Amino acid sequence: MGGGGQQTESSEPVKGDGVGPDGGRGGSAVYTWEEVQRHCHRSDQWLVIDRKVYNITQWAKRHPGGIRVISHFAGEDATEAFVAFHPDPNFVRKFLKPLLIGELAPTEPSQDHGKNAALVQDFQALRDRVEKEEALALGLLWVWGTSWSITLLCSLMLATSQAQAGWLQHDYGHLSVCKKSSWNHVLHKFVIGHLKGASANWWNHRHFQHHAKPSVFSKDPDVNSLHVFVLGDKQPVEYGIKKLKYMPYHHQHQYFFLIGPPLLIPVYFTIQIFQTMFSHRNWVDLAWSISYYLRFCCCYYPFFGFFGSVALICFVRFLESHWFVWVTQMNHLPMDIDHERHQDWLTMQLSATCNIEQSTFNDWFSGHLNFQIEHHLFPTMPRHNYHLVAPLVRALCEKHGLSYQVKTLQKAIIDVVRSLKKSGDLWLDAYLHK
Repeated sequence: MGGGGQQTESSEPVKGDGVGPDGGRGGSAVYTWEEVQRHCHRSDQWLVIDRKVYNITQWAKRHPGGIRVISHFAGEDATEAFVAFHPDPNFVRKFLKPLLIGELAPTEPSQDHGKNAALVQDFQALRDRVEKEEALALGLLWVWGTSWSITLLCSLMLATSQAQAGWLQHDYGHLSVCKKSSWNHVLHKFVIGHLKGASANWWNHRHFQHHAKPSVFSKDPDVNSLHVFVLGDKQPVEYGIKKLKYMPYHHQHQYFFLIGPPLLIPVYFTIQIFQTMFSHRNWVDLAWSISYYLRFCCCYYPFFGFFGSVALICFVRFLESHWFVWVTQMNHLPMDIDHERHQDWLTMQLSATCNIEQSTFNDWFSGHLNFQIEHHLFPTMPRHNYHLVAPLVRALCEKHGLSYQVKTLQKAIIDVVRSLKKSGDLWLDAYLHK
């Protein structure tokens, strides 16, 4: 299989290329997309960035963003994801040099899997325009007072501060606040660890996979429902045909209110966070997390005692969990949830996300994630610039006939329940009749 006459049948580069310390063999060989796509396995991973072919098999294990997020692009073009996740691509490229093994043959297109080249180029032009126009700014911190005279009021205020701290740590995690990445990393650990009791490494590895392949089964951990729910249009039918009934899925739109919003943060996330910190030996994150619980006990033990303080923190997280679930799911759950389809960056993000109408309340309530489309397209952009970019993205979508969905807050919340009911009905029909 020739890559311009530069390779053998085994896809090895031309004889005499030097092998780099991380698997790179120099950059003189050329490859076809067919050859690159064969290297998509756990023990053999190549990817393409700006037509350059890199062997990331060994590097993936040391990737700062986690092995999974980079491995999701094995055998594919990762140019758009590379630019989206790295605020300073030139700095990162020096780590890529030892991994370079060649480039695409001149006869090969820049996009894999028959992606729309014009669409990709137009989005790159939009990205260049946005990067030139946007200004960096520091995020705002909300400081909420507390009063123990009314416990419910105190809990509501604490839940509000926790939710807003959640949006703030999200900004730091995406490196969108400070100009220097190192400051973002330090402040991210402080906010998510000391202010929220969670783990920065756990969040990074989970959330970046979601951004890299949103709503893609086996790649986006946010759609791994552990058999509790069936999502989208295809998974319910697959479960039904296989006669899988872990739960009464035709009632999932009802039991969602019992085990979804109430339990995600106080139970599932809390268990997963501590399991991850211990299993991965993230002792720094564990220290930050412990500092949160110690501070909470020191502040509220004199008022409520030990068990009262435990009850308070559980109730606060119960309230925060409702807030978090509805904000995060209304942008994604009613959208396309499917297996890998190898779409270009813009099409993939638009199929998995939608926006919520802008208003002062919606911006505050969602931490500006009501502009979910813009956030997914430009994950390192400061949140206050989303509304400036939205008209440009909408115009690009209209040009290429892509759906750009904007909903009211009420409709978005209702659509979450409707989508669960639709998926449950699809499962029941397949379970009974197929």
